[in-house]
Amino acid sequence: MKREGIMLTLTTRLFPIWALLGSALALVWPDPLVACKNAIVPLLAIIMLGMGLSLTWNEFREVFRTPKLLGIGMMLQFGIMPAAAYLIGTLLNLTPAELTGMVLVGASAGGTASNVICYLAGGRLALSVNLTLASTIAAIVLTPALTWLYLHQTVPVPAGAMLVSILKIVAAPVLVGTAINSALRSRLDSIRSVFPLLSVAAIVFIIAIIVALNRENLLHSGLLIFVAVILHNATGLGFGYGLSRLFRCDRITSRTIAIEVGMQNSGLSVTLALQYFSAAAALPGAIFSIWHNLSGSLLAAIWSGIGNPTETLPDR
Repeated sequence: MKREGIMLTLTTRLFPIWALLGSALALVWPDPLVACKNAIVPLLAIIMLGMGLSLTWNEFREVFRTPKLLGIGMMLQFGIMPAAAYLIGTLLNLTPAELTGMVLVGASAGGTASNVICYLAGGRLALSVNLTLASTIAAIVLTPALTWLYLHQTVPVPAGAMLVSILKIVAAPVLVGTAINSALRSRLDSIRSVFPLLSVAAIVFIIAIIVALNRENLLHSGLLIFVAVILHNATGLGFGYGLSRLFRCDRITSRTIAIEVGMQNSGLSVTLALQYFSAAAALPGAIFSIWHNLSGSLLAAIWSGIGNPTETLPDR
């Protein structure tokens, strides 16, 4: 357990620093990273494979054993985040490409980093994993559907092609990883602690590539897109917690749902933006990738400092 605790600490608490260092490197030395653009999709698949290697088929079955909590989490995530992205982007008068990127972030599944942030925040890790898994499965249909719903009058959205991409980039690697973990679980124990670091390294590399691709946009976009991303993340965290409390979830459960709602799989949104739209559309996802880990780590530190409340309410 000590080794796992150290790994979790390194992965989460140092990740924002690594992401910022990678971003700084990309701003200073962009050309080699721009040349690695085609590595983004394989790297994202590796992250999803790593997630699958931490799961078992029992955890898939758990998705269906807490229908109320899963329903609340999914409703809030896919209800709040796309709508907030569209409203914030529209109110701030973002460009069509930036608005597209905001909606892609909002319509994506929960991010895998949310599970580790949930652990540090004293949340319900099993629920966090199940919500991430459920939202990833639901995103196969909901991401292209929500993107079409919010953007079909603004830009053309290749919903069918996006669905195929999510199947290849997300669903297949997660299922393969889970199958490997189920078959070789005991044999993987000695190297299991390496998987989170590999995933973090891949995420940092993806962020650096995106920053390099958007170097000029980042340097000349001003504060508006940063404000939009910060407001979007804060809306997810705040409404995720507040509305789950209104649904009579206990505080620990509400912390978990807030983290799941506010932390998106922005790497997926970046990949889809680059593949189907433009580098400018990937900018919100690139910024979100850095910011939601910083805000999540800060929130985890605050909540873990407060401790776990004793209050419990019926979860089912």
